[in-house]
Amino acid sequence: MPHRENSNFLIRDLPKSERPREKLLNRGPENLKDEELLAILIRTGFHGKSALRLAKQILAKYPKNKLLKIQSNQLTEIKGVGSSKASIILAAIELVKRSLNLKEETIPVIQSPKDVVSQVSFLRDKQREHFVVLFLNARNQLITKKDLFIGTLNANLVHPREIFSEALKHNAASLILVHNHPSGDPEPSQDDLEITKRLREAGQIMGLEIIDHLIISHNNYFSFKEHQLMK
Repeated sequence: MPHRENSNFLIRDLPKSERPREKLLNRGPENLKDEELLAILIRTGFHGKSALRLAKQILAKYPKNKLLKIQSNQLTEIKGVGSSKASIILAAIELVKRSLNLKEETIPVIQSPKDVVSQVSFLRDKQREHFVVLFLNARNQLITKKDLFIGTLNANLVHPREIFSEALKHNAASLILVHNHPSGDPEPSQDDLEITKRLREAGQIMGLEIIDHLIISHNNYFSFKEHQLMK
């Protein structure tokens, strides 16, 4: 049953898998909503108001474009945000500002399957199958990566619609598909072959190239491109 938030709602009332910190560790920070990321920084709520609800209140008053310019006094005047919470938020904002000033050369460039493996090493120890997509620009620089599907992967679970809507949203030029085999055997199954074929055909229609599909196991990987399976 979907949760209806009220003034007495606390994060611990959520299923463990839906709590912001657990969700970040299991699915990656890119899969969290803005208020969930901010709630992790806030940590605790105030007088029955959850950290998630407090985060939503802050973002309603200071959207992301304003949040980057926020001052400590503007934060502390929000009920429930004291100097401790404000300092954590301001420290995170300052790190973001400094990161935005880095040169473009620091953006990862994906040139080989090993470059892909280094980006998805978190998949090696997953007990369930995860389907991750790396979105690249025209220079093979990594724009973002998304953990889009979790569970026993088949053509019914992996929807081209969700993958290509993300690609369009991020103006990606090409994609790399990755998923893990918890069994330890990286050899592709018939479902893996069919999913790859289906997504490549959809990508051709959309004008988006799928460069490779990697299967990750605990200590090995299988590259469709290296095995001439992307033709």
